[in-house]
Amino acid sequence: MMVGKEIEDIDAVMPRDAYNIGKDTPTFNVYLTVVVRDSEGKVVKVHRQRSHSPTANFIGLMLPLTYFAVTGNTYTIKTTGGSTYSYQPLNNNNSPCISYPNSSRSFPSYIVMIQVGSGQQPNPYTAYSLAAPIANGSGTGQLVYGQPMIPSNITVSGSSAYFAISQAFSNNSGGTVTITEVGIVTQIVLAASINSSSSFSGNILMWYDVLSSSISVPDGGSVTIYYTFTVNP
Repeated sequence: MMVGKEIEDIDAVMPRDAYNIGKDTPTFNVYLTVVVRDSEGKVVKVHRQRSHSPTANFIGLMLPLTYFAVTGNTYTIKTTGGSTYSYQPLNNNNSPCISYPNSSRSFPSYIVMIQVGSGQQPNPYTAYSLAAPIANGSGTGQLVYGQPMIPSNITVSGSSAYFAISQAFSNNSGGTVTITEVGIVTQIVLAASINSSSSFSGNILMWYDVLSSSISVPDGGSVTIYYTFTVNP
């Protein structure tokens, strides 16, 4: 029996509650916007694309507690430097936990930077670092990294809600610098247990994108990169 053919032969009318009535499941999208300015501050290029590249680190850290409790599995987190940590949170005082943040124990967790690079990777999911990170500085091929701007709350407008992370970069290298990849790097601290002062700390690539077209930042110019996370855009 051909299931596809059987479905085609069903004589049925779509029920009214199957139509779009404006109460669909909320949608989630991420957008990447790049604004390039010349040495006089004039906008010379605006690039915008849909971002869809959470890394394995991001997805692994979103796994619920029940996943670890039921399966008994661990999850291996990999830092931008290549070191690894086996993570297995459980509902007891002897299990590892993410301290976010914990200033009383000097365990801050925060967004370190939006990092830019001049390489690319075919599979963003497996990426744990940029292929060719652009260094922070004023030397050849480098960019001066500004501080990341992080909102203190989520903006709500009607049925939409969003927040944006941004960071500016200046080009004092003496030549054009080309950007082809972008990522969000955070620092996480994993306490060995709730009652333990020992911990694992590292920079983690959580989000990664290859630009659909390269971005050239002129000497003396700057570039600002925005990641916008939005529900019901």
